[in-house]
Amino acid sequence: MATENPQKLRNDWTREEVNALFQLPFNDLFYQAQSVHRENFNPNQIQLSTLLSIKTGACPEDCKYCPQSARYDTGLEKEKLLQIQKVIEAAKAAKASGSSRFCMGAAWRSPHDRDIPALEAMIKEVKGLGLETCMTLGMLSENQAQRLSDAGLDYYNHNLDTSKEFYGDIITTRTYQDRLDTLNHVRQSGMKVCAGGIVGMGEQQSDRVGLLMELANLPTHPESVPINMLVKVAGTPLEDQQDLDPFEFIRTIAVARIMMPKSYVRLSAGREEMNDQMQAMAFMAGANSIFYCDKLLTTPNPHANSDMQLLQRLGMSPEQCAIEQDSEEQEAALHQAIEDQKNDHLFYRAS
Repeated sequence: MATENPQKLRNDWTREEVNALFQLPFNDLFYQAQSVHRENFNPNQIQLSTLLSIKTGACPEDCKYCPQSARYDTGLEKEKLLQIQKVIEAAKAAKASGSSRFCMGAAWRSPHDRDIPALEAMIKEVKGLGLETCMTLGMLSENQAQRLSDAGLDYYNHNLDTSKEFYGDIITTRTYQDRLDTLNHVRQSGMKVCAGGIVGMGEQQSDRVGLLMELANLPTHPESVPINMLVKVAGTPLEDQQDLDPFEFIRTIAVARIMMPKSYVRLSAGREEMNDQMQAMAFMAGANSIFYCDKLLTTPNPHANSDMQLLQRLGMSPEQCAIEQDSEEQEAALHQAIEDQKNDHLFYRAS
């Protein structure tokens, strides 16, 4: 059965306990997850993040789900690191449209030291707009993590992807321990951790149990936990993977909420395939963060206007930016972003 004190932060979950959560009747699981959620968050607020690809394609890793791997022919055109002005323009537009966090992703196994100064400049400029900053750049050394932290980076995303047992079926070019080491470097540097996984890759429920155990039993829970539904991309080894039962996906959200009560649980990749009802169920199960943009790196995401309409229909609202712009500045930034998108196709490009 579930833990007797669901609000207590724990780092000692057992497989038996997590299995028991997954086996609860759906209504009982929802009730517990919603109770935990309300004890720790405003249940009617959603944190909005925008994800921009700052470097596209040609990644040497062999992650079977990823269209950015150089090993697969997905028709993706590789691109160099974006110029800082283009990043600033996208960040301004993201804030104007309601995002409170701006995430920057690069298709690297790990960044080169020569790239760090440009990344530091991006962080400082985006933070200067009053946005939280996040990056996902692959594996980090201890020194690289500290430099990004010193530049002001708030969050670093590095997903575990799946359970330790299933991991080798999906990725062979880096180890599970490599991922844990990067998370440790991020935590020791003072940055907040964004770490989650992908479901629907052919794993068993026991692997979803294992993934959540790994995350919840870290010395400190990740502040942000993205739960991704596999996006099947033509040309990748998982393009014909059987769909995961939507209820199993919602169960994973609910169990994540119970196990990590104070973490933001992000409804992440795969929302393009979810109807409004499924997304509403995910929010009821404890998801309280979404990516709010037209693309997640290289895969589609529901249009920002559709997201806002859904939140309004549900009586929900976005969390506010740390620093508010006045309405005229917001409107000007949004119009500028639209023009940039029409003219240069810079906004939310694939990475």
